[in-house]
Amino acid sequence: MGRKLMMAWIGMFSAWAVGCMSAQILENPMLIQPNPAVTVENPVWVPSLGIDGDAYAKVFEKTLEIVADYFEISYSNRYDGSIETFPSIAPGLERFFKPGSPDWYQRLEATLQTIRHRAQVVLQPAEDGGFFIKVIVYKELLDTPHPSRVLTGAAAFRPTTDVDRQFEVIDPTVFEPASWAPHGRDSELEQLILQRLKGCM
Repeated sequence: MGRKLMMAWIGMFSAWAVGCMSAQILENPMLIQPNPAVTVENPVWVPSLGIDGDAYAKVFEKTLEIVADYFEISYSNRYDGSIETFPSIAPGLERFFKPGSPDWYQRLEATLQTIRHRAQVVLQPAEDGGFFIKVIVYKELLDTPHPSRVLTGAAAFRPTTDVDRQFEVIDPTVFEPASWAPHGRDSELEQLILQRLKGCM
C-alpha cells in the first residue's frame, strides 16, 4: 500500500512538473535567456508587419509590449518613435521570477549591491522598408557616502551619562536623495530585448 501511494505521489508530481515546464516561454520573460552565440546589431532592422498604413503602429505596439515586460513605461510617443522607462531596481537571486537581470552573474551582482536599469528605445523607418529599433539600457549603481543602516557605532558606546535627551524630528526633507553612479550600458539586457524584437517580428 505504501509503495503504491509513493508511486502515485511521484506520478502526480511528475505530471505537475511537466505541465509547468511545457508552458509557453514567451509568457514568462524571466525564462527567456539571451543567446550568447547570436549577436544582434543595435539598431536592429525588423520588417514591417503588413503592407498597410498600420505597419508602423503594429511594430511600435509590439516594441512597447516587449519593453513593458522589463520596465515600467514613463514616456512613449508614436509620432517621434521614442520610448523611455522609469528606472527599476535590478532583481537579484531573492526575486527569481521578476524579469530584469538576464543571467546568473548579474542576479548575483544585484543581490550583493543595489543596481538599477533604465531604457531608451528609438524606432525609425528604414529607407528600403521595415524599421530600425535602437535599444539602450543604462546601468547605474547606488552611491551612498556611508551605510544606510548602521546598527552599531556611537549609539552603543556613549561617553556621557547625562539624562538630557535631544529629540530629533525626522522629516522627509531631511533625507538626502540617493545618488546613482553611471555604470555603463547593460549589453546583455539590450541583447535580450533585441533578440526578442527580432524573433517576434
